[in-house]
Amino acid sequence: MSIRLKLLLSYLAMIIVPAIIFILTVVIILSLIMKDKMNPLIRIIGDFESVREAQEMMQKQEEWTSGLAFFSKHEPERFRDASFLKKTDQELDGSETGLAVEIDGSLTFASSFLNEGELEHKLKTIEKKRPVYGYIEADHFDIGGVDYMVTVHELTFADNSKGILYVLAEDRVSEMLMISFPFIILFVLLVVGLTNGGLTYLMSRSFIKPLYALKRAAQQIKEGNLDYNLKLVRKDEFGQLSDAFEEMRVRLKDSIGIQLQFEENRKELISNISHDLKTPIAAITACAEGMKDGIADSPEMQLKYIDMIHKKASHMNRLIDELFLFSKLDLKRLPFYFEQTDIRGFLNNYVEELRLHPQYSEIRFLLVSDCNEPVYVMADREKLGRVIANIVDNSIKHMDTIEKIIQFELSGSREEATVSIRDSGRGINADALPYIFDRFYRAESARNTDTGGTGLGLAIVKQIIEEHGGRTWAESTLGEGTAISFTLLTPEGHKGERHEKNTNH
Repeated sequence: MSIRLKLLLSYLAMIIVPAIIFILTVVIILSLIMKDKMNPLIRIIGDFESVREAQEMMQKQEEWTSGLAFFSKHEPERFRDASFLKKTDQELDGSETGLAVEIDGSLTFASSFLNEGELEHKLKTIEKKRPVYGYIEADHFDIGGVDYMVTVHELTFADNSKGILYVLAEDRVSEMLMISFPFIILFVLLVVGLTNGGLTYLMSRSFIKPLYALKRAAQQIKEGNLDYNLKLVRKDEFGQLSDAFEEMRVRLKDSIGIQLQFEENRKELISNISHDLKTPIAAITACAEGMKDGIADSPEMQLKYIDMIHKKASHMNRLIDELFLFSKLDLKRLPFYFEQTDIRGFLNNYVEELRLHPQYSEIRFLLVSDCNEPVYVMADREKLGRVIANIVDNSIKHMDTIEKIIQFELSGSREEATVSIRDSGRGINADALPYIFDRFYRAESARNTDTGGTGLGLAIVKQIIEEHGGRTWAESTLGEGTAISFTLLTPEGHKGERHEKNTNH
């Protein structure tokens, strides 16, 4: 539930709940006053003697009023009988109820406790209000400082003369309301205070608690603790803020981890470059000093020293070239020109060139494909040739078996093609296999350049293939050989990847 909805509901509750409680309270109080069957409520709200007395009095008044109304309708002649009126007046004594009879416009009877002069004046006021008889109405007026409820009944006698019966009952409802009003007000104020206070507390708690949690998390990050996990299981704006904050923390932690790893890689790179350059430079220096000191005193020895200098210089040049290429790949500064390429025909031509190469006459090159038709991929032909050359060069350098075979395998699907280059070399130890694509990594325990390797060949392969949107991996068994595999996107896969990148951006 959103914070906006919570606030709206709380505001509505602050208005609706007290209103409902107030209405229910008034209904209960009125029911308590007007209905005897609500007497059990007296035990709930308190044993108020005045409330019970007033209620009993109102009960008697209601009974007398109903009885007199019955006689006025069915036995109107009784109200001409002075003895009946006197007896009735005596029985009404103590119920705070009186009566008055008017026949042909003259007041013929009034209860003894009523002031006839004042009563007659009041009744004329009622007549002005009600010029037409035939129905019952009620009114209020004050006689002798007492407020009375007046019920009017029309009388029709046997001789068709007309009269009016006035039943006056002392108004106990107002008294009851005066007694109950302070309790109603107090109760309503209590309900309003508890409702508003409770809702305010709950709403403020629901806001302050997550704010303190966010403050603690921010303080932890400020102090460098990026492992502090902010857990706010909420579905409102605070929950969304918590998710965004947690995502920021994870990304910040990963970013710092990557920066630290980059720094470590930079130090390792400098160390590896220094090591790989120092060895050929030392060899060149030694050869130059030997020739300078006259150690190479024969043409054959001089030629040997010159050949060694050339070999080491070529190795340094190759190392610098690969280092330069790798750095451009690593910095994303090497441009790629993708075009639709038949990878099956590309591999077939490459294998034919290797077969015709005189330096590789002792090696068998095979191409195995489960596709009889062209397999098109999106590739930079020059960079793809560099990938295959690096893999083949790496395979040849580590293939010291009697039967030397390098087999190219091709398989394709709708979105990508898979190329595997498998050799019959000595294989790679399982512990070293996950690291062969790392820069300057060599599977040998000692770093040497006897095989002419720079340690960057497979790292460059991985970088180029990733720029193509593909993957690289290796499989190897000691004594049986190694397979280096990579994938290339087909035109359909290349479009899908580009669309996904655009969507993410």
